[in-house]
Amino acid sequence: PYDAHAAEIEAAHKAIVATGRTIILSLSPGETPVMRGDHVRKYAQMWRISDDFWDDWAMLEAQFTRLENWTPYRGPGSWPDADMLPLGRLALGERDTRFTPDEQRTLMTLWAIARSPLIMGGDLRHLDAATLALLTNKEVIAVNQASHDNQPHFMEDGARIWSARAEGSKDRYVALFNTDEKARGVEISLSQLGITGATKMRDLWQGSVMKLEGDQVAAILPPHGAGLYRLSAA
Repeated sequence: PYDAHAAEIEAAHKAIVATGRTIILSLSPGETPVMRGDHVRKYAQMWRISDDFWDDWAMLEAQFTRLENWTPYRGPGSWPDADMLPLGRLALGERDTRFTPDEQRTLMTLWAIARSPLIMGGDLRHLDAATLALLTNKEVIAVNQASHDNQPHFMEDGARIWSARAEGSKDRYVALFNTDEKARGVEISLSQLGITGATKMRDLWQGSVMKLEGDQVAAILPPHGAGLYRLSAA
């Protein structure tokens, strides 16, 4: 339990401060209770929000709720950690990830828009081209590394929507998720997101730009699929 480690966490923080060096304290005590959010962000910079995360859709779906719940505590120097990315070859090189390609994109999109630390959990000796592409998309990594005001907006059975603000710009990031077992449309209005003046939308996974039609950010997404977009004025 977290409370059993509270004094140890404070002692580690005190020791780091005494060095006079910039050192990140990353905690992995199992699932950190949200009710201890004020304590954990005072003494650490990253902390696990779940037990070990593996390539199982039920586990990934559960991380949506956890990351949503930790939103009040997310900010500079304060990063709820949804655990490593179980992508590519796993189990000491014995098997490939069980996540489908769409689920892998959902995983990367959620970690990026929620600014969870991006730590590869697969075997880099067996890195295939598709996994490398997932891990090295510069525009997606920028969402994780250079955005703020990251927050969920809309939750219903089968759909999740997040947005964030791009640093150094008036642009906005929007992530759409289909957690359903069948393809479906996911949409939200610009007015619901508090966005005005946006006229174009860049698909960060496809690397393509489309003109916004009307007041909707919308996409038809495959089962367990996601889309990640950057909205800006022309």
